[in-house]
Amino acid sequence: MLQVQNISFGYDFLNPILHNIDFSINEGENIAIIGESGCGKSTLLKLIYGLYDLNHGHILWNGTAILGPKFNLIPGMSFMKYLAQDFDLMPYITVAENVGQYLSNANQRVKSERIQELLETVEMAEYAGTKAQFLSGGQQQRVAIARVLALEPEILLLDEPFSHIDNFRKNALRRNLFAYLKNKNITCLVATHDSTDALSYSDQTIVLYDGKMVEKTDSHTIYINPSTKYVASLFGEVNELKLSEVSVLDGDDKTILLYPHQLKVDPNGILEVSVRKSYFKGSYYLIKAVFDKKVIFFEHDCNLIFNEKVSLTYHP
Repeated sequence: MLQVQNISFGYDFLNPILHNIDFSINEGENIAIIGESGCGKSTLLKLIYGLYDLNHGHILWNGTAILGPKFNLIPGMSFMKYLAQDFDLMPYITVAENVGQYLSNANQRVKSERIQELLETVEMAEYAGTKAQFLSGGQQQRVAIARVLALEPEILLLDEPFSHIDNFRKNALRRNLFAYLKNKNITCLVATHDSTDALSYSDQTIVLYDGKMVEKTDSHTIYINPSTKYVASLFGEVNELKLSEVSVLDGDDKTILLYPHQLKVDPNGILEVSVRKSYFKGSYYLIKAVFDKKVIFFEHDCNLIFNEKVSLTYHP
């Protein structure tokens, strides 16, 4: 189990970046860490890896304390691997050599098979003999993922691991990578701005805001029942309305958060809005409208024209 016990950190004591972060993670779990830019996602991963010294609190893996550079000549823990956003590949050696850099040379056949397995996982086998300097950013990122998996860490820390990868490859890579990690029972923490990483593949999601942990629960619950508008907005557009504005229940001033797909055009709807813009999304249109000087987003199956008035119904 990974235990993060009430940790705080700042590069100086006057400007803390993380405040009293406290959670635990079971072996083999995949955890997504989400939040706006600058909320402390990357810093949290670096602290867990042991790149910085804590100002307060403790981090433990199966009872072993994770310590920073004050205690370790070479920062970082041997049973963990951390993939930063800069990849850190050796540019003048081949893809295969980068992936196998830390593998034993005692048995060349075993080493070659391991490199081939990893390159197939990230769909880079055909580039095995290519020098890293000639790869695109997305290709380098895929090689970097293969390299951190080479020695099969107990914990894998990934900082925006798919940020440079094209969408058509990103989806397949996610499926391959997270299936591999589950099969090997590798604990994984992913700092990400992409809600797909949280919703489709994580067991739980941690939400950070201004250096504080505001949520930690299973990803389905966070999406279906977000605690605040900030949490909901991390998954896309969100509407903040009074229940009485979308329901026939009179006098109910409870504030509710609705995603665009939860509002549908209905001639009998009680929420009348004025259309401002239609955005084609492929299988549907995202419609931007105005209600009582407030912007509303909803989904519709066809384009709507500027200033068109429509009524909406709430579909939970």
